[in-house]
Amino acid sequence: MDAELIERAQRGDREAFGQLVSRHYDFVHAMAWRWSGSSTDADDIAQEVCVKLGAAIRSFRGASRFRTWLYTLTLNAARDHRRKHTREQQTVRAYTAEPQHNTGGDDEVSTELWAAVRALPERQCAAVLLVYGEGLSHSAAADTLGCSEATVSWHVHEARKRLKAMFGKEEV
Repeated sequence: MDAELIERAQRGDREAFGQLVSRHYDFVHAMAWRWSGSSTDADDIAQEVCVKLGAAIRSFRGASRFRTWLYTLTLNAARDHRRKHTREQQTVRAYTAEPQHNTGGDDEVSTELWAAVRALPERQCAAVLLVYGEGLSHSAAADTLGCSEATVSWHVHEARKRLKAMFGKEEV
């Protein structure tokens, strides 16, 4: 059914595009929440993905599954959001005597582990979130990240080592 909706949306059918967004919004929002750890940020990221999807749908060629392509759009939006948030925090710190801390009341509190995962270097974080957070195989994560399966495995391995050191445990 996605194939028909995609084809119609690519031809400019707004109703088909709306149905496509409705079918995949929960998936995009859940992935955005795992990436950001904040329901407010997840809302912003999901909205940004929907906007980008409107402009990008015509470029979808079906070389990969739609959901894999959507992972990539969402991943890029989450990365952009994180970079923007980091820049904003740096600006606030530069103009205030003391750093401001985010005390926003998230609807759901992320676990300490996922917060630590989000603090990992970007590629390690991406690999762990796709493999463990999204349940993708290393091969599917490699397609999404545009790298080899071995590279994903290496990033996951390095992330596990870092997390183990962070938590001072034998196994994470």
